[in-house]
Amino acid sequence: MAWQDTHKAQSKDRILTSAAMLFTHHGFEKISIDLVMKNAELTRGAFYSHFKSKSDLYAQAIRKAATVAFQRKPENCPQNMKAFAQYYLSTKHRDDQYEQACPLAFLVSDINQQDSQVKATYTKTLQAFIAQAESLSSSREKALQSAVLMIGGLALSRVLDDKNLSNELLAACQAGVSTLSNEEGTDVS
Repeated sequence: MAWQDTHKAQSKDRILTSAAMLFTHHGFEKISIDLVMKNAELTRGAFYSHFKSKSDLYAQAIRKAATVAFQRKPENCPQNMKAFAQYYLSTKHRDDQYEQACPLAFLVSDINQQDSQVKATYTKTLQAFIAQAESLSSSREKALQSAVLMIGGLALSRVLDDKNLSNELLAACQAGVSTLSNEEGTDVS
């Protein structure tokens, strides 16, 4: 029985990893259950032993995407808002199709069309991001402003077909977060 429990947990994790990557890069509508399962190298039947619906999968995949995206932050990333923004608002984060992207920025326009379970999951993920920003900031207001600059800046930079403007936007948002950090007097570069 222990093997079956482990196997079931591993299967679910494979499905969530597949769904997190596919949904963040392509959105809810463009990704089918069949595609998620094919990418996870599992049969469609395995899906139903783990999830009630595609929406249930989507909500759980958002949590998985946020966890994986957070874990990929460099270990040596300095613990200040300016450095966090430079990492988050990078062209690598915007362009890398093979790494798990932040669902907050990559799914921002997709969430409003989803059910309350998905919206609640997105809200909790945003609250965790704000808490992380707040731990690097001296005030909640500055943390909120920085979070909006980072998530909004990355989201907008992704949709532009003008790379120069996209890069300029990322740099401007990095500068905005840096200015907020410098106003706090807590940034130790």
